[in-house]
Amino acid sequence: MSTAKRLRELISDGCVPMPGVFNASMGRLVEQAGFPAVYISGAGLCNATAGVPDIGLLTLTEVAQLAGYVARAVKIPCIVDADTGFGGAENAARTIQELERAGLAGCHMEDQEFPKRCGHLAGKSLVDVEEMNGRIAAAVAARRDPDFLLIARTDARAVEDFARTVERANSYLAAGADAIFPEALQTEQEFRDFAKEVDAPLLANMTEFGKSPLLSLDQLASFGYQMVIYPQTAFRVTMKAAGDMLRDLKEQGTQESWLDRMQTRAELYKLLDYDPSADAEKKRPTSNAQHSTSN
Repeated sequence: MSTAKRLRELISDGCVPMPGVFNASMGRLVEQAGFPAVYISGAGLCNATAGVPDIGLLTLTEVAQLAGYVARAVKIPCIVDADTGFGGAENAARTIQELERAGLAGCHMEDQEFPKRCGHLAGKSLVDVEEMNGRIAAAVAARRDPDFLLIARTDARAVEDFARTVERANSYLAAGADAIFPEALQTEQEFRDFAKEVDAPLLANMTEFGKSPLLSLDQLASFGYQMVIYPQTAFRVTMKAAGDMLRDLKEQGTQESWLDRMQTRAELYKLLDYDPSADAEKKRPTSNAQHSTSN
């Protein structure tokens, strides 16, 4: 079974939590923790890999390569942030093909103008509905695996209003999108109401410090959402912990006080499915080789 088909089965059975990751090792941690799927954060790739803000600075080639590392490192389905599709309709078509080739189970594509902005910041601007519908139709026509999940994201709530967000979502479904991601809904009631107005698989973004309230998986499932992403949670915790450690290392001149808060070498090797003793055993000469050498 392809991961894309598995993802469709998962969302048909319930609400799927997808922690966000920014590299393949973090993807392995998500899988190890028992989550059924992984979300590859566009902001995470920009922030962690390139050290730049989430304003569309990575290319399709870079995103496909980085997301592909994650998809190949885990057995569970991965979806990725495909920004605006990296251009017009033709670019959106190529985006789907490259992400399929990289092993992704799905992606979301948004209706912002390029250059895009983080979905929870002010100053966003949108393309018109017809242009977004063209991107969606081209993406659907280009995919080779019919199970690859195309999620249309709309940022209309922060730019237009709630009613227009619903209108855009239903138009994107008519254009061929498989699911809808309403970005930056502002209240619990808006999450409820959107699910009543849009009859499709829905994705909720539970990012911290943004426009949306932090709702539980059970709450969102009861409203009718099938996917919940936590895009930058692991990244923010990692960066906070690393910053604290570096401060202490600078002040104390040793990392000794952090040893019990570190992943051990053995834990890392287990995560990576690496057994150094087995590797050493392979390199050890066989008895026949030793015998012929002595002769």
